[in-house]
Amino acid sequence: MGRAVVRLGSVLMLSWLLLVAAAPAGWAFGSVRPVPGPVLRGYDPPDQNWLAGHRGVDLAAPVGSPVRAAAAGRVSVAQVIAGRGVVTLVHGELRTTYEPVKAVVRVGDQVAAGDVIGTVEAGHCPSGCLHFGLKRGDQYLDPLGGSEVRLLPESAVAAARELAAARAAAPPAGLIEPTGSGVLLNPVGGPISSPFGRRFHPIFHEWRLHAGVDLRATCGTPIRAAADGVVRSVSYDSSGGHRLVIAHAGGLTTHYLHALKRYQVRAGQKVKSGQVVGLVGSTGWSTACHLHLTTKINGRLVDPARLL
Repeated sequence: MGRAVVRLGSVLMLSWLLLVAAAPAGWAFGSVRPVPGPVLRGYDPPDQNWLAGHRGVDLAAPVGSPVRAAAAGRVSVAQVIAGRGVVTLVHGELRTTYEPVKAVVRVGDQVAAGDVIGTVEAGHCPSGCLHFGLKRGDQYLDPLGGSEVRLLPESAVAAARELAAARAAAPPAGLIEPTGSGVLLNPVGGPISSPFGRRFHPIFHEWRLHAGVDLRATCGTPIRAAADGVVRSVSYDSSGGHRLVIAHAGGLTTHYLHALKRYQVRAGQKVKSGQVVGLVGSTGWSTACHLHLTTKINGRLVDPARLL
């Protein structure tokens, strides 16, 4: 039974990696960027829908800037909600949202990609910005996807098969295998001290989902990019402390939490696998120095142990 579970996990991991390797680089929703400004805050959804998170992207845009439809669709919302102007467009099974926006369209209007649907209003970012979101049903998606990123080499599929075979042959004793032999580089080279899955939270003393793995490392240890990519966001929040998100091909993102101080890279910067991006710390909800690493594919959590 144990070996069957290991083999099943290996097959699932291989499927994910094949998906990543096959997905076209440069994907993003729609053919038009709603505003031309850079990303101020990237997509970082919560582990559960009711928790705090960032369910879209913030794009820099001065107040009064025109906001354009990312793709052809129908206006389903054009009104003020909770003090903010909101426009929602329906594109088949997908919906895009734009806020805060002073709408120049009405519910029921059909718009083409690039049509102006309103102008940016004040109230979301101090310097002005547009919050751009994408949903399929109740599921939040990354509206920028893996934009302008190249990651996995041609050997990635072979490496994935080799890693899957190694995991299938491993003893099913629940042991965490050494890192450093997988498709992604171990950012700090340390062992996994707390695995992915439900655990008793060391601070809040309740069972919660641990949405990544904790990698053991002393304070000041260099944090290295797990693969080639583009920095999606550099931010700080009370839970993750200093947080970095790097986007890779095929919708894969890696998330690095609790750094000692602000990361040494900026949003939009290209990084190489192994490049030092910061230093290990214990900022945010942390009890000791370590690196928390989360991995997602198209916004869905994936156990990083399967990729390391």
